[in-house]
Formats: sequence, C-alpha cells, structure tokens
Amino acid sequence: MKGNELKRKEHEAVRCGVGYYDFTHQILDVKGKDAATFLDKVFVNDIKNMKKGHALYTTMLNEEGKIIDDVIVFRLEEDKYLISTLYIDKMIKWFDKFKDGCDLDYKDITSRVTMFAIQGPKSRDLVNKIVDEDISNLKFFTIEDNSVGDLDIMVARAGFTGELGYELYVESGKKEKLEEKIKECGKEFGLINITTDVIIESLPGEKGYVLMSDLEGTNPLEVGYDWTVHWDSDFIGKDALLKEKDNVKRDLLGFELFEEGEVEAGDAVLLDGREIGKVTKFTYGYTVEKFIGYCLIEKECAIEGKEVEIKTKDGDIKAKLCDRIFYDKENKRVRG
Repeated sequence: MKGNELKRKEHEAVRCGVGYYDFTHQILDVKGKDAATFLDKVFVNDIKNMKKGHALYTTMLNEEGKIIDDVIVFRLEEDKYLISTLYIDKMIKWFDKFKDGCDLDYKDITSRVTMFAIQGPKSRDLVNKIVDEDISNLKFFTIEDNSVGDLDIMVARAGFTGELGYELYVESGKKEKLEEKIKECGKEFGLINITTDVIIESLPGEKGYVLMSDLEGTNPLEVGYDWTVHWDSDFIGKDALLKEKDNVKRDLLGFELFEEGEVEAGDAVLLDGREIGKVTKFTYGYTVEKFIGYCLIEKECAIEGKEVEIKTKDGDIKAKLCDRIFYDKENKRVRG
C-alpha cells in the first residue's frame, strides 16, 4: 500500500495541485410547499432555515436513533432541494413511509445529472478558466448557476478531499463536452485525472471524513456529529437520541500504526487483551506518511495517545489512538 506510486501521484496532485474525477452520487430532486417541513422531519439538521444557494450536511435516522444515511442537501429555491446520497432507493422507500399526504414531490434524477469534482489548491484558478462567471467569491458549501459557453451548469464549492474544491453539475447528455473543456483548461495547471480509490480512502481518511461504512449502526452523538443535530426539530429518531444524549457509550476515534501492517475493517481493537471495539476504516496517508484508520470503540477507552492492539488475520498489530482528523485540523485548506 505504501509503495503504490499511482495512488501517491494522484493523492499528491489533489494535495499540491489539482485533480478531477466524475464523482456523481445519486441525486434526489425534492420540491413542493411542504418540502422544508418534511425534510426537517426525516433529517436531523436544520433544513427549514437553510438559505437559498446553500448546502448542508446531515444524517437520516431510523426510529431507534441510528444513522441510516448521511447526505448533502442543497437548497436551490424556496421549495426546491437536491439531495446527494449513495442509497437513493432506500431513501425513497423511507420518504414514502413518512410522506403522510405532504404536499411534495420527489424523484430520482441521477441519470440526468453528472458531477465532476475539481479538487486541490489550484482548483479555483482552473474553474475560473472553465466557467463564464467568476467563482472567486463563491463561499464554502454554497452552489450557484453558471455556464460554459452554451452549457448550463451549477457550481458548488464542496468536496470530499480536505482541499479547496468545486463540483460542477451538468446535464449527463452533455458531460463529454464539459469534460473536454476541463481537460483543455487543465493543461496549464498540470491537471491529473484521478482514477484510483484515493478519493474515498487516503484523501478523506486523512481529513476525518466518513462513509456509511464508518457510521453503520451508530448515532450522530457517537461519531462526533452532535453539531449537526437540531434539537428544536421534531425529527424521526429524536426520542431515542434524547435518551442517549447524556449516556454516549462509543466514540469514533482515529488510530495510527507503529509500524507497517495490513488491517481490515471489522478487525477487533484490544486494550489490555480485551476487545473494546472494531476498525471501520484503514488506509495509508500519503501526506501524513502513516498507516491510519478509524475505530468505533468504548467511549471510556477513547483516550488519545492510548496504545492498543488490532487483531488481524496475520496477528496482533500495535497502534496508538488519536484524533480522527490527521490533516489540516483547522480547516484552512478547505476554506482557503
């Protein structure tokens, strides 16, 4: 893993220059008079008070207060939203279950929309070469209409890499035209097309970003997402979550290995020979130059600097617990 030169090249392109990739999630279009009220019911964050043109991260809970999806919500208009998810079929079934005659309409528009992520410290300069309207003042986690010649697009300032970055949304039938423009304008910036799994492994892994595989079976309070919970909303799972509020039993912490090794998600984490949790993510961080990962463990044992052992198929490996954010803890890169 440490010696994978292609992964290192692509990782460093995003950290030091600029990379791009088609990172289209599944997209649900939601609109209607009751859209804000309904979304406040199914998501834990404060949807109804979102400003137009803004984005919001939130989780969706079941009645037991457990996370069943984590998504980005874009508010395009007063009563129109886009929701970016990886589990749209499950989301639609969940919405169907709780719609209760609300005045809203939602549909899967994934096949109609393509999103190219352009990420890295040179991404702003590159995007400005591509689009017609300057995006220099576009704030973090906002989205606005733009154009590339006769192409109508949307540009969001967002990403999953821990760097300054943008997402360009275009009608899928015209994606080749936009991609050609991206590649043409990218030549002067040394643009790299990202083809490996660094976009879901090493880049977000260094930054503490999570996938549903990290969140499965947890509640927001166990994974450091209490800041996303809008307690004034009457969301599904609230009663169960309130019961956990003062008695959080687990924590999603980071770990780093003392030496090279191979760890897999699901491997047990041991403290003094006793299992205290399991690994949820493992990768090599090409910027921090360490074998790193996350583990969901008993909260009373979640002490940074504590030495633990990870039980792997090849034997126990020593590791140290640490902050889940290994890179740019102050968020200066993302907000630069």
